[in-house]
Amino acid sequence: MSEEENITIEGIDKTSTDDLGTYPIDNVLIRSETRTVFEIVRRIKQGRFQLAPDYIWTENQQSRLIESCLMRIPLPVFYLAEEPDGKIIVVDGQQRLTTFLRYIYNEFALQGLASENLLNNKKFEDLSPKLQNRLEDTQLTLYSIDNKVPEEARLDIFERVNSGVPLTRQQMRHALYSGPATKWLKEQAQQDYFLKIVNLKPSYKKEMRDRDIINRFCGFYLLGVEKYPNNDSMDKFLADSLKYMNQKMNEAELTELANRFQSSMKNNYCVFGEHTFRKHKSAKDRRNPFNVAIFDVFSVYLARYSEQQVLDKIDKIRQAFYILMANDKFFKAISGATNSKRNMLNKFEEANKAITEAMK
Repeated sequence: MSEEENITIEGIDKTSTDDLGTYPIDNVLIRSETRTVFEIVRRIKQGRFQLAPDYIWTENQQSRLIESCLMRIPLPVFYLAEEPDGKIIVVDGQQRLTTFLRYIYNEFALQGLASENLLNNKKFEDLSPKLQNRLEDTQLTLYSIDNKVPEEARLDIFERVNSGVPLTRQQMRHALYSGPATKWLKEQAQQDYFLKIVNLKPSYKKEMRDRDIINRFCGFYLLGVEKYPNNDSMDKFLADSLKYMNQKMNEAELTELANRFQSSMKNNYCVFGEHTFRKHKSAKDRRNPFNVAIFDVFSVYLARYSEQQVLDKIDKIRQAFYILMANDKFFKAISGATNSKRNMLNKFEEANKAITEAMK
């Protein structure tokens, strides 16, 4: 397995899409309100708040949050998004709200606090009425984006207002489009061949950078490069792919997509080994950084062939790649302004011709 990689990945367009000047000002509706822990927990139990934490804090971490509330320490704000049906998606604050829900329903006892702290080993039901009231009456500040806000504006707004540890774009997408698609991404990020090719540090995995990469495969494989937005919005394209998976694909189709993705990772690794999805002109070149723009095209095109078909054409596929690396049109498309639709179309057009010819 390769060494853990720095997430400075080639092929990601650094141009920010954070330009709310393109959105009608009257449509940007953000509501600030204050609710108690008791009110929010009740709404969660009623199914009005959508919680889908990717992981749950340790009970020591959860205990410290409860202790902070009992000590009346103010909490960071919560960021929410309103759906058209009135349900609320928790974008930032899932761990904290999950902790309140679990503790108030006596699912864990406080632990890991200072040794002299009398709260250790106490469930909610063990607290005095005074402390139970104090916890349930804790005031939470909520920032909620109205469902009328243009979809592509929501991620930009959350980035602007998040004053704590900023969420990555994929973390926000994970919350906004939680469902079969986000579960699928998590499962594929744990597959052996993908890990051999893109072995990220634990902190980057927590930021869901690996799922962001796989999300791109889904977009280009399912929707096609032709559906890539004319305004060059990768955020919108990735969101569209998640919505398509959640709303249009059944379990069997998602399983087939998983098979295609895993087959593609194996096919690419069999052909390129340690150079998979990296710029190189021969197998003897030094190992360059992972290039997500190369990943976009080769993950999609080698997903279309069986392992045996690829094995039969390894030399031709490898030679086709080297020809592409010498192709000025393709090389520019994977090296600069990679989020532009023109470069997206160019790299897929040139790669399609080269791979189709190699597989004859």
